[in-house]
Amino acid sequence: MKRLFTTDHRALALNYLILGLIAVITGTLLSLLMRIHRTWPDLAMPFHGALRPEDYLALVTMHGTLMVFFVLTVVPQSAFPNLVLPAQIGTERMAFPRLNSAAFWITAASLLTLLAAFMAPEGAPISGWTNYPPLSAIAATGPGQGAGMDLWLLSIALFCLAAILSSLNLLATIVARRCPGLTFTRLPLTVWSWLTSSALTIIAFSALLIAAALLLSDRHCGTSFFLPTGIVVNGVPQPNGSGSPMLWLHLFWFFGHPEVYIAILPGMGIASSLLANFTRRPVPAYRLMVLATLLIGFLGLGVWGHHMFVSGMNPYAGTAFGLTTIAISVPSSAEVLTWLVMLFRGRLRLTTPMLFALGFLSFFIAGGLTGPILAQPALDAYLHNTFFVVAHFHLVMAMAGVFSVFAGLYYWYPLITGRCMDETLGKIHFWISLIAAYGTFFPMHLAGLAGEPRHYAQLQGPVESFANLIPVERGITWSAFLLAAAQLIFLWNIFRSARRATPEAAPNPWQATTLEWSGVSHPTVSHGPYDYGTVSTGDFLPQWQPEKPF
Repeated sequence: MKRLFTTDHRALALNYLILGLIAVITGTLLSLLMRIHRTWPDLAMPFHGALRPEDYLALVTMHGTLMVFFVLTVVPQSAFPNLVLPAQIGTERMAFPRLNSAAFWITAASLLTLLAAFMAPEGAPISGWTNYPPLSAIAATGPGQGAGMDLWLLSIALFCLAAILSSLNLLATIVARRCPGLTFTRLPLTVWSWLTSSALTIIAFSALLIAAALLLSDRHCGTSFFLPTGIVVNGVPQPNGSGSPMLWLHLFWFFGHPEVYIAILPGMGIASSLLANFTRRPVPAYRLMVLATLLIGFLGLGVWGHHMFVSGMNPYAGTAFGLTTIAISVPSSAEVLTWLVMLFRGRLRLTTPMLFALGFLSFFIAGGLTGPILAQPALDAYLHNTFFVVAHFHLVMAMAGVFSVFAGLYYWYPLITGRCMDETLGKIHFWISLIAAYGTFFPMHLAGLAGEPRHYAQLQGPVESFANLIPVERGITWSAFLLAAAQLIFLWNIFRSARRATPEAAPNPWQATTLEWSGVSHPTVSHGPYDYGTVSTGDFLPQWQPEKPF
């Protein structure tokens, strides 16, 4: 019980990882049910029967919510900082340990509340993970829009509160608890990414928390923040309102697009650190990388409108948001070019963490290339509600984010267990996951270009081109099964290695330079985080060791 309610940051990191594991297993199973239904729509599910369209929409809603919030946010932005941030800045604890513990338990309560929506009388909500009103504001609009929708909103409100508290703790820890000599210009890029994403979290999740409270008020208190006049549901006119669904869109996407960077910025910091380590090269233009990270965070607050090009917004506003979207590609491209420079003539060590870092780079580039396409209002008008968008954000956010999580887990696993994971199993896991991920999501670009709509339960109707997409759907489904099966190798590797199937790791198994590998209680830092392969350091110089005189 004492361990359960601990304030120790390493124990909380494990709790977050377990919570993320529960969420990702649940979300993956839901996605496989979606793929089965899209490929074999008349197949009867055990204990349920054939899926109805509303069942499919509930799967879409819960899958998206679980993955975006409880996997892509929780693991990189809560689990990893608790695991290594204090050690990376040379302190023994977080700034506010009790607040840190409270944030975890509120997050756990949020997950339980969300999963309880499956048990609601009419099931889980069906209005997608974005839950646009008026569909989400009126219980009579469909199954799951009553108690299930209330539970979803309560879950999101709790999650927002927990994320804000956790981020306040991270910011305070980074600013106030750095060890002697660890100036801001000597911080690892992982710390800069957590600092930036924590600031984004406080701003963006505050907007979503307000939006959830206003929508609950519309549903139960007779207000009409998001309800316009003239709504008719199932032939029944609804009470007149004076609000607008556009307000929800602005509030939600003011959160929604920064959330992409909240999920991906920690991965960018992890990739930078791992590429420096496993190429044995210092990060070129370190200050430029820091500036690029901060610019991504700052510009990320000004691009939410590109999700709303087809909502009826003013075309001039659409042009402005298209320009800011193009602008944010500049610092992102600067980071990519820096990573490529590090790879050029680097002394590559293709360990499992390095392979997953390269996989992250691959998905970030492949998914990012379609971003400028969707930033053009004229093109987005056609592609917006198609599988092209699904392909884009699953590559640039989901797969890039997940591969950075795998890179971090393989890299920092010795800090948890004192052992490295099995390299052979790790590399098998990587290659199957890489191939299956591209097999799952890359063909969705082609389906989107052919006009296949997302959020539809199955392909049917008079459109002749849909018949040609059935083989594509089947290929995507089989690739999704392969991708899910590959994660069983990862789980086996985790438990097998933890049960002493691999030798004990050295204190610094990767010959890294950052402080989490020091084992020193109160280090003093005199140089930067990535001293690899220079004349004065030889192969590497850890931050906890003084610089060698010439």
